[in-house]
Amino acid sequence: MERRQDAVPGITRANLRERTLLALKRGRGTSPDVLLVRADTRLAIVKDFAPRSPWVRSIVGPRAIAREVRALRCLEDCRAVPRLLGRIDALAFAIEHRGGPRLTHRRPWTFSEHFAEDLRSAVRDMHAHGVVHLDLSHRSNVRADMLGRVVLVDFASAVAFAPGGIAHRWLLPLLARIDERALRKWKRWLAAPPLG
Repeated sequence: MERRQDAVPGITRANLRERTLLALKRGRGTSPDVLLVRADTRLAIVKDFAPRSPWVRSIVGPRAIAREVRALRCLEDCRAVPRLLGRIDALAFAIEHRGGPRLTHRRPWTFSEHFAEDLRSAVRDMHAHGVVHLDLSHRSNVRADMLGRVVLVDFASAVAFAPGGIAHRWLLPLLARIDERALRKWKRWLAAPPLG
């Protein structure tokens, strides 16, 4: 049984379908559906493994949800990370929705002039909270909100370390290099002239 504090206001497994406004991404294989859902007083993004095969629902889904929820809990104080609203059940969780355009060369006005440096600061803040993302080079995982501020999403590949532990001191700096490499790629991409 889910802990009471994990409940998502207004969203349950029983009403998830009727509260879904849009499927942002239909998962396949071992990937979850990503849904835009109407919660009590806000919009939420839900990741849901329930539509997948039985073995994904019994093995992959619960582990993936637990891993991502753990990372999001570590990042509750990070301004660039959407807030975890809670788990719906073992196969789904919800985060706050932060609207904004998809980043693209075709819309250079999406970026503030300081976007690259803000992205670097957001990643450093994430690392300071003991989390490495490991998939920042994927363009859909770095977004801008309606005000052009950096938003980091999709922590499915992330690793969270307990503060002060041996793994935090030794492994986090090593894995952080993957995020740093992605930052260099983003800096080049953001500096490129817009298409057209």
